[in-house]
Amino acid sequence: MPGTSRMPISLREGFNNARKRTRAGNPLALGVLNLDLIRNLVFFLFLLRWARRALWKLKGRGLLGTLLEVYLDLRRILYGYFLRLPGVRTTVRKQVDEAVSKLQSKLVPGTGTTRYLTLPKEGWDRDAVRKELETLASMDHTRWEDGYVSGAVYHGEDDLLQLQTEAYGKFTVANPIHPDVFPGVRKMEAEVVAMVLGLFNAPHGAAGVSTSGGTESILMACLSARQKAYFERGVTEPEMILPETAHVAFRKAGEYFKIKIHLVACPAPSYQVDTRRVGRLINSNTVLLVGSAPNFPHGIIDDISSLSKLALKKKIPLHVDCCLGSFLVPFLDKAGFESQPFDFRLKGVTSISCDTHKYGFAPKGNSTVLYRTQALRQYQYYVDPAWSGGVYASPGIAGSRPGALIAACWASLMSVGEAGYLESCTQIVGTTKKLIEHIQSHPILSTELEILGNPLVSVIAFKSKTLNIYDIADGMSAKGWHLNALQNPPAIHVALTLPIVKVWEKLAADLESVVEAEQEKERALVAEGKKAKGKSQQGDAAALYGVAGSLPNKSVVVELATGFLDILYKA
Repeated sequence: MPGTSRMPISLREGFNNARKRTRAGNPLALGVLNLDLIRNLVFFLFLLRWARRALWKLKGRGLLGTLLEVYLDLRRILYGYFLRLPGVRTTVRKQVDEAVSKLQSKLVPGTGTTRYLTLPKEGWDRDAVRKELETLASMDHTRWEDGYVSGAVYHGEDDLLQLQTEAYGKFTVANPIHPDVFPGVRKMEAEVVAMVLGLFNAPHGAAGVSTSGGTESILMACLSARQKAYFERGVTEPEMILPETAHVAFRKAGEYFKIKIHLVACPAPSYQVDTRRVGRLINSNTVLLVGSAPNFPHGIIDDISSLSKLALKKKIPLHVDCCLGSFLVPFLDKAGFESQPFDFRLKGVTSISCDTHKYGFAPKGNSTVLYRTQALRQYQYYVDPAWSGGVYASPGIAGSRPGALIAACWASLMSVGEAGYLESCTQIVGTTKKLIEHIQSHPILSTELEILGNPLVSVIAFKSKTLNIYDIADGMSAKGWHLNALQNPPAIHVALTLPIVKVWEKLAADLESVVEAEQEKERALVAEGKKAKGKSQQGDAAALYGVAGSLPNKSVVVELATGFLDILYKA
């Protein structure tokens, strides 16, 4: 009849035949009927699940995007099998070992350096320890003190370092896990979180937690979103949607917490996340949307306003990663610079990560994660009421934590103050604008380098129009600069800091010199006919990223990176 649902003919006939056998007195008939029904039901649910996923894929990526994704996956898998072939595997292993050995020779001190691999039989006297510490502090390194390092050290002035050291010394043994033993640390930690909440215009009832760094802040925000979706909506296969430029900590959170990641393109010329594609990828398993203010690679602030509207419409949490922007982005307006909405004033923003150890000038090991409500913060808590050691509760991943770092962070914020952060924003962002203008107006740099997007804060990323940008990176390294090489697209970025503010003109002059030198090399290679034969010499960055960018399967790069991590713990 119209409007009624009927079983498929084969299933209906099987049901009727089994029913007839049951009426005929067959003792196994009922069991056969139940088995057939269960088998058909399981098969139906299997088809339903994969059909739903396929529809979500087509909706989110489109037909061409889905086909391209399938092609790239197949290409990656097949190339992975190729790399496992006996002859190929032997060659790759040899090259990886050679590269790791080269890294080790650079990072691990060789002959002439005393290595301490066991405890001394008798403890050293204090003067001997101090002498060795001085030797270690003086080891050959990139001169961050002279402003030659992108990011890494954001303040570095002696007066603040001395204050932080004094604060650390007063709370060396303090541990926030025991607030009754160290009430001063508890007070300072709560006040740091309150100050940062105020900086980001948090509403009444907002809450936050201090963490060990930006990665932990991001991990906790992702965990909170996952737990919220599980307890409130029953989501057991969580997914989150990221700009492809979002910090890699989100991908780490996906792997740690079993959250499926959807990456969304950030196309030129804006290099902001494509919010229309974000909207198409949302489904019933989506637990979190993400935006950056700004992102690490290119220094671009995503369109947080559009993401906020989307989050409100779909009733999904939105996290804004402001770890890098930290204490600069909130002061852009007051300093007279262009800005974009990014904080809790946008109703869809439910959490923000902010690193106090970056432009807040606190010591490394300090960050915060902020939530619109206390309920969201509670989703990141861990509580065990039945442990034999007593009721256990911790606000984040760590149990014991260094109260000394919290004290040094509090001292930094109180010492610099709002006026100091406004002044640092004026200096750092103002210098960033000067460097951008210089690159865009210089006769050589403007024709060779292209700045990505419209960076509004402290990071400038640029690519080369005709040269290998990684050769430029190696040229800058040879002059003592420590800049960041990027990929997808190949580029370099500079994260300006207070130390760099003092020497930005030297940075610009060296960049001009390197680009000119690379242009001369390029012309010479072309004249000699070596360009087409690929005989040009490559530095470390050019070699690494050249290989990484050309491989459809990145397993070789993973092996190199794993070898690098192993070297870090080689005494």
